[in-house]
Amino acid sequence: MYIYPAIDLYGGKAVRLYQGDYARMTVYSENPANVARDFAAAGAKHIHLVDLEGAKTGKPANLAAIREIMDAAPLFTEVGGGIRTLDTVESYLAIGVGRVILGTAAVTDPAFLEAALAQYGKKIAVGVDIQDGFVAIKGWTEKSQITAPDFFEQMQRLGVKTVICTDISRDGAMKGTNRELYRALSQRYAIDLIASGGVSTLEDVAALRDMNLHGAIIGKAYYIGAIDLKTAIEVAL
Repeated sequence: MYIYPAIDLYGGKAVRLYQGDYARMTVYSENPANVARDFAAAGAKHIHLVDLEGAKTGKPANLAAIREIMDAAPLFTEVGGGIRTLDTVESYLAIGVGRVILGTAAVTDPAFLEAALAQYGKKIAVGVDIQDGFVAIKGWTEKSQITAPDFFEQMQRLGVKTVICTDISRDGAMKGTNRELYRALSQRYAIDLIASGGVSTLEDVAALRDMNLHGAIIGKAYYIGAIDLKTAIEVAL
């Protein structure tokens, strides 16, 4: 299993939200590129980036910061947040992003998702954020009427290779990851699943590894020192 340390970007800074609440934001670094260098020094090979302003407004706002991060740390980079046009997809891939994550657009604009998959294949991932069993959209500010199982069935039919799944109730809460959710999803669907939200301990990492998940995202636990990234990468192997 791969570990994806995360940088959430807002105003060019590395921040974290509590359960997706933009009013409960903590700034962890004024220089995200330095954070990425630390990830690489700990042995990370992958990085997960989210443009929080883009997720909220639908207009990517941190391209310059993302470029700086990639220049500072040559890691496999996946990026999400406000990616709702093929031009935006192309702008990220053109600077060397390895995988682009479609979130809201995968729910509200299936034709766009299909077009992106047809043009870019496995370079397109889908991010699904779960709130009370339903898919949340627009930077977690709205809850759709689509259930998680229905959404995963649709993604599998379309041939989506990678899905990043976040349990919003666990994100940033340091309550542990939703092991039951990821176990059920990994057993039911033939998709590379990346767990996000609430990965708080090395025990969480080991449990997800034992489910044969593709990856796990570590965010707040890294920033507050609850998880040592180097050790987590070793546990995930």
